[in-house]
Amino acid sequence: MKFLLRIGFLALISTWWVDGGMGAFTDLMVDLTLVKSAVAKGAVCLDGSPPGYHIQRGFGSGANNWLVDLEGGGWCSDKWSCQYRIKTPLGSSKYMEKIFFPAILSNRSEENPDFYNWNRVRVRYCDGASFAGEGYNKELGLYFRGQRIWSAVMEELMGLGMSSAKQALLSGCSAGGVASALHCDNFRALFRPQTIVKCHVDAGLFLDYVDVSGQRGLRSVFDSVVTFQGVAQNLPESCTSRMNASLCFFPENFLNGIKTPMFLLNTAYDTWQIENSLAPVSVKDGPWKFCRLNYTKCDSSQIEFLQGFRKRMITVAESFYQSKATNGVFINSCFTHGQSVLPGTWHGKDYPSIENKGVAQSVGDWYFNRSKVKLIDCPYPCDTTCHNYVS
Repeated sequence: MKFLLRIGFLALISTWWVDGGMGAFTDLMVDLTLVKSAVAKGAVCLDGSPPGYHIQRGFGSGANNWLVDLEGGGWCSDKWSCQYRIKTPLGSSKYMEKIFFPAILSNRSEENPDFYNWNRVRVRYCDGASFAGEGYNKELGLYFRGQRIWSAVMEELMGLGMSSAKQALLSGCSAGGVASALHCDNFRALFRPQTIVKCHVDAGLFLDYVDVSGQRGLRSVFDSVVTFQGVAQNLPESCTSRMNASLCFFPENFLNGIKTPMFLLNTAYDTWQIENSLAPVSVKDGPWKFCRLNYTKCDSSQIEFLQGFRKRMITVAESFYQSKATNGVFINSCFTHGQSVLPGTWHGKDYPSIENKGVAQSVGDWYFNRSKVKLIDCPYPCDTTCHNYVS
């Protein structure tokens, strides 16, 4: 269960920034809106409560543009992990409160220069299957309705004015990044042909990679999520027609089939994948005990293993970039997880960068066609802009 729940910390980062001493930003706290009409459609959280979202309206030149961000927070794949989540905001709207809008959701031009005055929405994640499940477990009283939540929230947003958007961007981090990729073409289909629609995937490139013990632990987890929550029917047919459905939950296996322009943001040394997939908790007492939680404690052979993981990620990113001229890529060598939702990595002086371009500028340059963006960092430890940042 630790494997599945650790990532939940990222989903709660907005609250942490306030409780952790960021009280000066309380003016950016955004109220929760529940989609009560969704209940009648069966579009509910794991516990049957209505789904929710947070919205800050756009203004000025961005009044008719929309950024929709899908919250992340891991997955649940069995009765224990899903029942745990219903006592948290990741499984029930009963526990959801106001949240802080940082980084790509900020309304401050100095922090978010390209999207600060857009209509910005954070869709809360309470289904545990990247907004893609469909089913109901009567014995446990668990609702697997991620796909319906997606549809119900999009329908509400379209009624609030998103249907007439001039520009739109679907974003997501981690499990929300997987969701952004899965729903990208569907998001495009909501709008008029003249609307500029693109998608952004942050820290969503989870790889089906052999771990240090020779196993494929993440494949096992994804197989359980897909099976337990009835996800298979909502995965891209272009992928499921040629391989097992659980493999089609890995973005690497369906990204190249997405028609809508997409930006892939990831670190080559994703800390979540290192701690939970490459060197999972099951090997915590072995030689990876210290390295898995602190890369400065890794020996030369362990670094070599991580370099192999990086090479695989670069290969996937290269293929994705070459599959469509409108795609963009930013793969840096920092040890972290999620860079568009954290003020410390999104934008600012001396923030992580490649070729003097930071994350926010790169995403903006790609979205507004200011330049093509294919930025792939050199291997660790060459990047001095990371500042030893570990999430």
